[in-house]
Amino acid sequence: MQKFTLKLLILAFFLTIPKSLFSIESLAKTALIMDLSTGEVLLEKNSDERTYPSSMTKIMTALVAFEKIKNGTLAIDQEFLISKKAWKMGGSKMFIEVDKKVKLSDLLLGIVVQSGNDASIAVAEGISGTEETFAIEMNNLGKKIGLTGTNFVNSSGWPNDDHYTSAKDLALVAKYTIENHPELYQMYSLTEFTYNGIKQDNRNPLLLTFEGADGFKTGYTQAAGYGLVGSAERGDRRLIIVLNGLESSRSRAQESLRLMDWGFNNFELVDFYKKNEFVFEADTWLGKDEKVNLVSVEDINVSIPKGQLSSTSVDVLVEEPIETPIQKGDLLATLQVSYGDKKIEFPLVAGEDIEQKGFFSRITSALYYIILGSN
Repeated sequence: MQKFTLKLLILAFFLTIPKSLFSIESLAKTALIMDLSTGEVLLEKNSDERTYPSSMTKIMTALVAFEKIKNGTLAIDQEFLISKKAWKMGGSKMFIEVDKKVKLSDLLLGIVVQSGNDASIAVAEGISGTEETFAIEMNNLGKKIGLTGTNFVNSSGWPNDDHYTSAKDLALVAKYTIENHPELYQMYSLTEFTYNGIKQDNRNPLLLTFEGADGFKTGYTQAAGYGLVGSAERGDRRLIIVLNGLESSRSRAQESLRLMDWGFNNFELVDFYKKNEFVFEADTWLGKDEKVNLVSVEDINVSIPKGQLSSTSVDVLVEEPIETPIQKGDLLATLQVSYGDKKIEFPLVAGEDIEQKGFFSRITSALYYIILGSN
């Protein structure tokens, strides 16, 4: 595999900032910061470790409903009859009343804003008949998303040894929600919701303390500690943070604000290439054209620590010459962006078709290559 280093022009404005500012340790037992703009993980601590999601479970409960609303099997104004089980449920409540019908739109706000355990059960029963059957739907959707360390047994996050997840999996649920349900996701940004004459504030501290914050959920149980899934958007960047295992609601508020601030202030989003943009010209073997253009499959952008901008390198990894015929879109090479100890790779494909030379031309070119090193 040959390696070609491309000229990289990045204006490094931050060379005088101490490198210690670009590393951080979370106080949470499990933590993860994901840059949704690039898919990069900026920080992780025990992110694959099993943890209890408590009320952060409800982002999956809401997501199951979002999926059904999107595919047309559920209507946002559909009404669900409230069971005695939902009404009697302890913990945080929306204060729905037994044997009354409530619109799904209100129940979803009761879940995402008020963190209602009663609303979670009502949605689960309204969709699947029983909460146990709904948990199966939650797990099936989790497999679709790519969760590998999660098992749900209820819709509210009520403590159960068999009800667990990881910081990484919670981040994937949040990512999927934002990317696939941007309009419904907006309900997470509401700071309060009133139902049945009772106004309750959203427990997400970031909504009031961090500019650009627009969602997700907090959680707490004695076994799990205090946790939070949060997201914020500033300019071209969106971050998702997941924390769990903190000692108090105050430390959760302080830690989520500190990490979100760090994620936005200490990284620079660098746009290297746009989708289908020319990146490199590679040699072909016995092609009618001696060169083939390598282009990017998608936008190539990376969030780079500001202190490492000047040492970032961009390399093309390719085996030359490339055998013909070549079809447009064939995967031919890799673009590698390196900084610190990280290497991030992106595919490069053929930008056009390259036909193979005729038989006699191939013979002549092969002889030239053997003698002169060129075809």
